Amino acid sequence: MVKLSAELIEQAAQYTNPVRDRELDLRGYKIPVLENLGATLDQFDTIDFSDNEIRKLDGFPLLKRLKTLLLNNNRICRIGEGLEQSLPNLKELVLTSNNIQELGDLDPLASVKTLTLLSLLRNPVTNKKHYRLYVINKIPQIRVLDFQKVKLKERQEAEKMFKGKRGAQLAKDIAKRTKTFTPGAGLQADKKKTGPSPADVEAIKNAIASATSLAEVERLKGLLQSGQIPGRELRQGAHGMVEEEEEEEENEGMQSESEIHMETGIGRHEMGDQIREEGENGEQEEGDEDDVEEEDMHINGS
Repeated sequence: MVKLSAELIEQAAQYTNPVRDRELDLRGYKIPVLENLGATLDQFDTIDFSDNEIRKLDGFPLLKRLKTLLLNNNRICRIGEGLEQSLPNLKELVLTSNNIQELGDLDPLASVKTLTLLSLLRNPVTNKKHYRLYVINKIPQIRVLDFQKVKLKERQEAEKMFKGKRGAQLAKDIAKRTKTFTPGAGLQADKKKTGPSPADVEAIKNAIASATSLAEVERLKGLLQSGQIPGRELRQGAHGMVEEEEEEEENEGMQSESEIHMETGIGRHEMGDQIREEGENGEQEEGDEDDVEEEDMHINGS
């Protein structure tokens, strides 16, 4: 890795790009941290930091002239606060192929009121639910998102979704999902990780083998970067169906057993009634026989 020093900035390529902006080329130096940018003397409209190792977007001095930042293929996972103060005229921010995870991680960009173009392609955050609507709501002046023009219909949907108290609460809940890094936290949990299961590995291989276009491959890459395993939902759904079938069979067995118990109880009840009836009939017959004997004795005595 190379430190971004004043000497490196002075030695880097400088030229007028095709849109007639003065550009500073700092591509491919494996720069880990943005620093010493005061050495640019605010002489550039565009700075290209592509293909480096930058993890956090911050560290800018006051650069009034800077309009475009190119940060493709870095490791950016955090965006610093107060970009609007150091970059008051920033219009275009390209963060393609970085590691921004959560929608709440984009909130610092809401204060950059001059931003009109933003690219987050091939970041895990693009796979989040309501991604485009959330960004359009947070940065209402945005015109181009992921190199697609923001349509009026999308603006209306975003306004409707995040309107009122319920919408504000929804936006707040989405932002809460952002995971804050705490030094030293989670190290024990990381040690216990054993990677994907054999079934997950097989599912990933099958998904890659069945991909028929570059767009589908990029979608699979985004899913894997966000921690989702292709095909896992189908397996879970099938497992759930098997459990439901087993539960239904168990319920049917319990119902059949209950019916048997009920039938047995009814049979016993009927048998008891029959025995009682037979006993009553026997007592009645004995009573009749006693009456006949008494009548015979009375006749013989006469």
